[in-house]
Amino acid sequence: MWILITGLVLLGIIALIAGIIRNQRLQKKIEKGELDRMPEVKEADVECCGQHEVCEKESLLAAVSKKIEYYDDEELDQFIGRAGDAYTEEETNQFRDVLYTMQDIDVAGWVRSLQLRGVELPDELKDEVFLIIGERRTLHS
Repeated sequence: MWILITGLVLLGIIALIAGIIRNQRLQKKIEKGELDRMPEVKEADVECCGQHEVCEKESLLAAVSKKIEYYDDEELDQFIGRAGDAYTEEETNQFRDVLYTMQDIDVAGWVRSLQLRGVELPDELKDEVFLIIGERRTLHS
């Protein structure tokens, strides 16, 4: 038991020393002009790094990919800037027609494409979209 505790303390001290050395090296680079400031710490998404096609297809985050891909839905660009609660039933059905004519593996990419284009989903359709994406993730995880 004491060996384990001693090992953990020793490991912590080694990590502390390594961190101090790293910071000193970075500070020297800043002083030399090689860096303008200390690098920022960025939190990594455990679920998706954005570097893999599989993750990107499953992600709803527009920040994952900046590439706009159309899903035979160019007509939806007329709704750019419209709020999700401002659609008529007929307009919502235009979105629904596109949604239900695509494969479920394309839904997350379609939503991401809409976000990048500035087209907000109708509020009435959001639950259906998240249900489809949630079911797909459940089946493939």
